[in-house]
Amino acid sequence: MSERTQTITIISGSAEVIDLGLSHLQKLAPLPVTLADTGLSKSFLADLTAKHLQDGGILTLAQLAQRLALAGRIVSDILDFMRAEARVEVRGASTGDSADNLRYALTDRGRASALDALTRGGYIGPAPVTLKDYVALCQTQSVHGIQINAERMREAFVNVVLRESVRDQIGPALNSGRAIFIYGPAGTGKTYITRQLVNLFPDDILIPHAIAVNDTIVEVFDPVVHKPIDRGIANPNIMLGNGHDPRYSSCQRPAVASGGELTADMLEVHYDPATKRYTAPLQLKANNGVLIIDDMGRQRIAPEVVFNRWIVPLEEKRDYLTVGAGQHFSVPFDVVLIFSTNLHPTDITDEAFLRRVGYKIEFPTLQVGEYRQIWTDYCDANDVVCESDVFDYVVQELHADNLVPLLPCHPRDLISIAADLAVYEGQPRLINKARIRKAWSSYFVSANTGGTVRRKPSPDRGYKS
Repeated sequence: MSERTQTITIISGSAEVIDLGLSHLQKLAPLPVTLADTGLSKSFLADLTAKHLQDGGILTLAQLAQRLALAGRIVSDILDFMRAEARVEVRGASTGDSADNLRYALTDRGRASALDALTRGGYIGPAPVTLKDYVALCQTQSVHGIQINAERMREAFVNVVLRESVRDQIGPALNSGRAIFIYGPAGTGKTYITRQLVNLFPDDILIPHAIAVNDTIVEVFDPVVHKPIDRGIANPNIMLGNGHDPRYSSCQRPAVASGGELTADMLEVHYDPATKRYTAPLQLKANNGVLIIDDMGRQRIAPEVVFNRWIVPLEEKRDYLTVGAGQHFSVPFDVVLIFSTNLHPTDITDEAFLRRVGYKIEFPTLQVGEYRQIWTDYCDANDVVCESDVFDYVVQELHADNLVPLLPCHPRDLISIAADLAVYEGQPRLINKARIRKAWSSYFVSANTGGTVRRKPSPDRGYKS
């Protein structure tokens, strides 16, 4: 796995995907039945076919149709064109006399043309879609076409302790089409909540395998990012004769997060000189979905560099990219863009950018009742029993005496450590004051021999009030 791939976090939502069916997808991207329907030139597809033959050796028309994700009629036209140029030859049928079983191989001239095509671009895969077609599709299946109401928000977070005032800020923000800035102390649930937002967009969309920018192919589909929907089709070849354009894959709406490892090159088209392949940037892979820039302010690059990269896309809803020797093109910027940070917004950017963001939502520390609900839910879900005086001891003595705010992450961490201690001692998963005190000492970093340290949040360590 490449370094660029490793920096991407994929969010798997738990909501059931709404399958709108093959007929709906066919309307979005009809199956091309002629060469003209693809929007690609015959010479362009001939070069791609030559690369497939160079890669796969002797292939049948059916195999080429599967590799190119094009109907057999179109592939047959391409092969006829290549035969007229003496680039391919027929080696006979593999089984029977069907034209689909005829075997094709490159001639010497064809191999030379394939190698020349590979020096210009190393992509070998399904035929790309045109930039024009992708732009139109992206606008049709816009993530901003889905309206979130209060009922849907309540359903999405029914089993999550989320303050109503925060929930009722997130909902309108999602509908606004504007970027969202979420901030608050570490451990207040920002990352968890933002990654659950994908559950609010459960419908499926079409993702192209690649986009043709003139003669340059930019790969978009990423199996790490995009999750195809299994429609239970026994033979995938049926997609070449029926249904939507197979150059697109039916997927869940993408939801992608990148944190402190984000670099400037991840936001531009990437060219690998070793393979001579172009891959789409992070935001293009996230199009029609959710993009989270997590841990904002902790990146290897200055925050203003990241923010400046988004100013134009946020205002124009278009992103401007470059391939090759300065060849520019634009694509829709159709994402729910969320910045999440432990720092105060004014510490990492200026008011001018914050005005463009529109929605700034603070995740506060918990109230005692909210903390108790998380504590109880975690114990119930993990078959842990707490003695009756444990919770009050944790809140009124451990948290209060050590000036540690109540955070959503604490119940899970403290209870799990205390339960581990019980198992280690050969006892049932019962938590008493002694075990929770040991768990507290193990969990919090000690600055002295007393096991805990009185702490207050400081600007250099993160969010400040």
